[in-house]
Amino acid sequence: MSETQNRGEASFFGGAAVLAVGILIVKIIGLLYKMPLANILGSGGGYTDFNAAFNVFNVLLIISTAGVPVAISKMVSEANTKGEREQIHRIFRVAFAFFFTVGAVCSCIMFFGADVFARIMGDSKAATCMRALAPSVMLVAGLSAFRGYAQGHRHMTPSSISQILESVFKLVIGLPLAWYAMNVLGMPDHMGAAAAIVGITASEVIALVYMSLEQRHFRRLEPRGTSSRTTSNGAILRSCLSLAVPITLTSASASLITLVDNALVLRRLQHAGLMLQEDGARALMSNYSVVQTIYQIPAALMVAITASVIPAVTACFTRRDRKGAARIVGSSLKMAALVALPSGAVMLVLGTPITKMLFPSYNIAVAGTILSILGIANVFVCLMLVCNSIMQSHGVLHLPIVTMLMGGITMVIFDYVMVGTVQFNILGSPIGTCICYGITCSLDLAIVHRVVPGCPSYLKVFGKLLLATTAMGGAAWAVYGLMLPRLGNTLSVVCASLASGVIYLLLVVLLQVLNRDDLSLMPKGDKIARLLRVK
Repeated sequence: MSETQNRGEASFFGGAAVLAVGILIVKIIGLLYKMPLANILGSGGGYTDFNAAFNVFNVLLIISTAGVPVAISKMVSEANTKGEREQIHRIFRVAFAFFFTVGAVCSCIMFFGADVFARIMGDSKAATCMRALAPSVMLVAGLSAFRGYAQGHRHMTPSSISQILESVFKLVIGLPLAWYAMNVLGMPDHMGAAAAIVGITASEVIALVYMSLEQRHFRRLEPRGTSSRTTSNGAILRSCLSLAVPITLTSASASLITLVDNALVLRRLQHAGLMLQEDGARALMSNYSVVQTIYQIPAALMVAITASVIPAVTACFTRRDRKGAARIVGSSLKMAALVALPSGAVMLVLGTPITKMLFPSYNIAVAGTILSILGIANVFVCLMLVCNSIMQSHGVLHLPIVTMLMGGITMVIFDYVMVGTVQFNILGSPIGTCICYGITCSLDLAIVHRVVPGCPSYLKVFGKLLLATTAMGGAAWAVYGLMLPRLGNTLSVVCASLASGVIYLLLVVLLQVLNRDDLSLMPKGDKIARLLRVK
């Protein structure tokens, strides 16, 4: 393997590491935002309104942006490998203009259709939140184009910094506004949620300005390429849409299913076995909404891997390096499981204690059980996201849509039947989520094994990690039980998490979960392999 290939593959996890650190910081700041916000809004249903607005926002956002970073990064990576610098900048200009316009249209739809969307969701009080959030669709559409451009160059730092800026300003603007609306002005909880969302819109403006300045700076530093070939704007747009539309449909199917599921759950709680009024259903649903803050963290970290897979595998195919592409695929699945399995185990074992520590004003028994169930779903979601990016990098763009729809339809049917019963009620929804992503992930793994030449055995990829995770889960359960009578809930959760984390890391090293090929894709990987005596 040439030195250039080694550097290219090593930059795969180098870029993923930059994004992962950025996302981890973003999620920590997000917890500092959402935990106080959930407690400021209380358990009356304001957080349900906040979440309902985001469900509608996510669907419209995906329609306007979902495939944009992937499509642009793939096209830019290909042009960059061939030295076609002028082509790169034309790709960016065309994509930015088109998708920013689409985002503006979706913003208008969300703003003027807020009342209609709120009625569909079964939560009439969410309309104000939707109007406050509407401008963000257009702003994020522009951000997505900038991020795709940077990621196509394997330049992940601007994306990470822009996300951190979003989170910081969302926190420092949105949280005080929510507190002021609730505690000083005495507004109802749905208005407090809308006030918090104003901070989100402001943070998107700041991030967009930063990415614009960064893109201009980065372009000045680029060396001149060896080719000046360019294609027409129409041809670029057609190529971009041919990549973006299938990815958008895959992502949109997942968000649409979530939207339908949340609306269905609220209505079934109101009209089926429990016969709750809208406010009662909102309050019960808020227990599900708040624990999703924890559940979504590992899946967000998968963005670091998925954003790196596309340009890295594309570059390998451009060089006709199928072996290098297979190595990246196997290692990306292993890295996904390295995060997903232990995080899922901690949620499963410590769901109720974690909820009691973070959200004391909510129904601990209900919210804690939901988080434990979602811990299992978390593993399936993380692996599914990475499988989707692998399939997209191999040109398999439509099958992820099919598998997502198969799992989603199963979830909707399950939720319709189970949520309306007194025995299950709100717990039927996380169980349905688990079933949905379990089906989707299993099908996706089977497809990946079929379409990727030289795909490694899944027993080799996941076997040792499952052993380490089982030991970690047992340690977390034992340490928490031993510490609880002496230290109380919060310190016991911290001790159990730290102790089980140390045990997990030791087992990963002792069992040599990461081999030399995996480590060679990381910065300084060869030195790490020698230090740990990895074969």
